[in-house]
Amino acid sequence: MEPGLTLTDGAQRPNLWLEGVDLQPAAGLPGDRDADVAIIGAGFTGLWTALYLKRADPSLRVVVLEREYAGFGASGRNGGWCSDLFPVSDARLTRLHGRPAAVAMRAAVRESIAEVGARCAELAPNSGFHRGGSLYFARSTAQLARARATLGDMRWLQAGAVAEITGATGVLGAAYTPYCASLNPYALLRGLATAVVDAGVLLYEQSAVTGVEAGRVFTERGTVRAEVVVRATEAYSASLAVSRRVLAPVYSLITATEPLSASQLAGVGLAERPTFTDYGNVVTYGQRTADGRIVFGGRGAPYHFRSRTRPEFDLEPTVFATLQRTLVGLFPALRGVRFTHNWGGPLGIARDWHPSVGFDRATGLAWAGGYVGDGVATSNLAGRTLADLILGAESDLVRLPWVGHRSRRWELEPLRWLGINAGIRLAEAADRREELTGQVSRRASVVSWLTGG
Repeated sequence: MEPGLTLTDGAQRPNLWLEGVDLQPAAGLPGDRDADVAIIGAGFTGLWTALYLKRADPSLRVVVLEREYAGFGASGRNGGWCSDLFPVSDARLTRLHGRPAAVAMRAAVRESIAEVGARCAELAPNSGFHRGGSLYFARSTAQLARARATLGDMRWLQAGAVAEITGATGVLGAAYTPYCASLNPYALLRGLATAVVDAGVLLYEQSAVTGVEAGRVFTERGTVRAEVVVRATEAYSASLAVSRRVLAPVYSLITATEPLSASQLAGVGLAERPTFTDYGNVVTYGQRTADGRIVFGGRGAPYHFRSRTRPEFDLEPTVFATLQRTLVGLFPALRGVRFTHNWGGPLGIARDWHPSVGFDRATGLAWAGGYVGDGVATSNLAGRTLADLILGAESDLVRLPWVGHRSRRWELEPLRWLGINAGIRLAEAADRREELTGQVSRRASVVSWLTGG
């Protein structure tokens, strides 16, 4: 353990975003019910879809079914980035769909940041939405090479310019993009859920879905009959037979510091509150919150056999310890800081890392997901797109290249377990190798291939 690093297990104080929130779930489905649209999952995708449907056609009977409580999944647990990040690179989008489609997809995701900001102002002014952009640090010669190869339209900052913004150490330079905001995602989710209910949507929590077929959603509490059924289950898709191998749940974990002192904040910098990450192979993400904490997360937790998701998987002490050491190593001003919250949860990944939105009018079955952890903006875009698809609107959204995309299903076990966990370990090994040699690791190219790069 590094001197001055105070590690905490955080078991008694998990998700920072839930601090002070009364989590008593709403009533469950009271029995059989008819609806025009039934939505499975009360995360961002499901609730955005419900909101835009009702605003476009208030007469629609919309029912949302949630196994736990609204925002239980990644929507209420993520690191609070609202960005233009999309799991498929612009180059790959161009190869798959053509240049005009790739440009349209990128523009639509970027426009969604502003839409989320507008809805935060309307529905959740306490969400702390702040558009400070994002910094991508290059902290080794290998990362510097990767940054130069993937810079795109981001602005490059030399080391001296970065030092004027932040006290991060070992930075050789950084890319900056204005297309990112930070926020408290659960505050937005809660405001969105309230707005949906106020609009007349029937939101039933504690109503686990046990099966889906055209025109019907089955739960232990009753059956909802609906012309349109939307699957907005993201990382929990494997719990339904209809989507057993569509998305793999891979865990991402997050830690948060106590509110920092004035001197600690001065040492960290980031006064304009840009989010931050680096060009490592293992994904990390951080933000300086409105109340002066640092929230920092990353991958590294294992994928669990047969796509299992359990509460105990949210807490991996070794991953939290690694995240905390990494953060203090990046910002020496944090030596001695207390880490007060540790939490995490699964996110959904398609086999080709390509998110998708779709609606089969013949069966009435619709879906959206596979955001790979970049879902705050893209889920809003998905909700607006699903609403247009369901209502038959001929908008630009329904012509975006992710509409109707079908990823091939994940392999059967144990190949799925072996492959995903091998990818996680390869990314870690590539970072260790690059730190030692300063050269881009050959393992990094394998990681890029495994992640659809």
